[in-house]
Amino acid sequence: MSANMLVHLMLWPPLIGFIINGILGSKLNKTFVQWIGCTGPLVSFIAAVLAYFSFKDQKTVVSFYQWINVPDLFEINFEFFLDNLSFVMLMIVTGVGTLIHAYSGGYMHDDEGFHRFFAYLNLFLFSMLLLILGSNLLILFAGWEGVGLCSFLLIGFWYKNTDYNAAARKAFIMNRIGDLGFLIAMILIAYQFQTLDIRVILDGAKQYPINEPFNVMITLFLFVGVCGKSAQVPLFTWLPDAMAGPTPVSALIHAATMVTAGIYLVARLSAMYTLTPITNQIIIGVGLITALIAAFTALKQNDIKKVLAYSTVSQLGYMVVALGVGAYTTAVFHVVTHAFFKALLFLAAGSVIHGLHGEQDISKMGGLKEKMKWTHLVFLIGTLAIIGCPPFAGFFSKDEILAAAYGHHIIIFILLSIASVCTAWYMLRLYFSCFHGQYRGDHHSWDHAHESPVIMLGPLFVLAILATIGGFFGLPEITHQTHLMHDFLSKSVQDTSHHPSHLFEIVLWLVTIIVLVSLFIITKKRYSNKSIEEYNGSDTGISNVFRNKFYLDEIYDLIIIKPVYSLGNWLKTTFEHQFVQGIMYLPSTVLSKAGTNLRALQSGNTGMYILAMILGLVIFCLMFIFKLV
Repeated sequence: MSANMLVHLMLWPPLIGFIINGILGSKLNKTFVQWIGCTGPLVSFIAAVLAYFSFKDQKTVVSFYQWINVPDLFEINFEFFLDNLSFVMLMIVTGVGTLIHAYSGGYMHDDEGFHRFFAYLNLFLFSMLLLILGSNLLILFAGWEGVGLCSFLLIGFWYKNTDYNAAARKAFIMNRIGDLGFLIAMILIAYQFQTLDIRVILDGAKQYPINEPFNVMITLFLFVGVCGKSAQVPLFTWLPDAMAGPTPVSALIHAATMVTAGIYLVARLSAMYTLTPITNQIIIGVGLITALIAAFTALKQNDIKKVLAYSTVSQLGYMVVALGVGAYTTAVFHVVTHAFFKALLFLAAGSVIHGLHGEQDISKMGGLKEKMKWTHLVFLIGTLAIIGCPPFAGFFSKDEILAAAYGHHIIIFILLSIASVCTAWYMLRLYFSCFHGQYRGDHHSWDHAHESPVIMLGPLFVLAILATIGGFFGLPEITHQTHLMHDFLSKSVQDTSHHPSHLFEIVLWLVTIIVLVSLFIITKKRYSNKSIEEYNGSDTGISNVFRNKFYLDEIYDLIIIKPVYSLGNWLKTTFEHQFVQGIMYLPSTVLSKAGTNLRALQSGNTGMYILAMILGLVIFCLMFIFKLV
């Protein structure tokens, strides 16, 4: 099958599903709506698999037509690019996306907006495919904006709730800040390279010296876009609030699509970032701060989805640090494993919420492994994967990031290790709080708690298998096996990181196992039988800072929102009314006052009129006499 046909089969089925369900969905049977919604991603996944077997290890361009042509400046073609990096992202987006669509059929079955939900999911997937496949930055940016729009629609899906609408607006606005940076970077790139074609840009960048100022500026503005889309400091606070959307949306945003877009962008432009070490140092700093702040915050959250949300932010910090130290394939490897276990955890959390009829507070849970045996099993697998327990997926990718960080600087390694320990603590806290000990909620909820239907459990089992074996795609050298992910991606992305000795990796493995066993014992004892009063007890000092998310929302409100609101209010009430309107009304004001004053001359006194005529005639004659006219 030709590359042209395969690109068509990957791109358009989700868009067709969006159009059908968006226009006709309200008139169709829910089963039919679900089949339409799930068929599009499935067809895209099958096409991606076929494309992989046909064009792997190649760089294939599929051009449809000339899109924009600016004479003597540049031209932009509507074309797409297939290489090994594309294939990895395509497999994740379409594969995990298909599972999330299937799960949504059970989770959202009773929702009145069922057809609208599937329409939005399909559009989300189409936008992400556009982003991945675009061979130039303009097509990539179209997909970039598309996932931003869909996140707004899905976060605020239950639009009758004003708090959910506020969360959607927050996500939309903060992403627009990042997108402005991306847009400025595109303008600078067009000026510098006279093109937006990614391959031409990367070839052109090699002609410039290291840390060339203009290229540094370009990479920094691109990274501003990454901070918005992939939730890095200071633009990450929208992501935890995105939990307002239905749980499948959380899984789609956090695992398979939106937040990985920034990591993909830097990996795609890795050749340019390799030439700008100054930018890489900033990237490392931002990633470290993000990983630590999110990890500390997650320690004190009681909402099951909020814990997972801050976990995502922290894991993204890991990936960004990996990008900063030049371990691009390692960052993409962690994107893959993270997609497996984070989608699993969010969907398993959705299963818990579904079984408890909407309850999300872990302080009101406990002992659920008796009621939800299968959900308990898959949640345990997801937890072991994310904390880096061997041999689950997260163990290999996370330790690879730590090794790359150590090869760059020991301080980076230490700080990431602290974040890693925090990850293990809050995830084990979450697991034991939900599934062990005694149930802390009301008896009615316990009596009616139930396992999820097969349509929801099926995708969980598949993701559990992937979260178990996914790490074997990247076995380290000390196992004397081929690192499949590194070898595959090396044809698209070149790492510049330094890897430590085998002795360090062995020691890291041993320390990881010892720490995880210790934390498992401590957290089981601490959280299995914790009372609801202890969960909701008043924290002081640093614990209170963690619980209140470092007061970042309050700080942003104080230093940004309130001043901007005050400025806008002043512009509206003072500047506009007194200055702008004053200028606009000046001619009418002058004429009105002049008319009022001149009206006094029209007194109706005939003698005054005769006197004025005589005086005027005298003045006119004098002007002729003295030759003034």
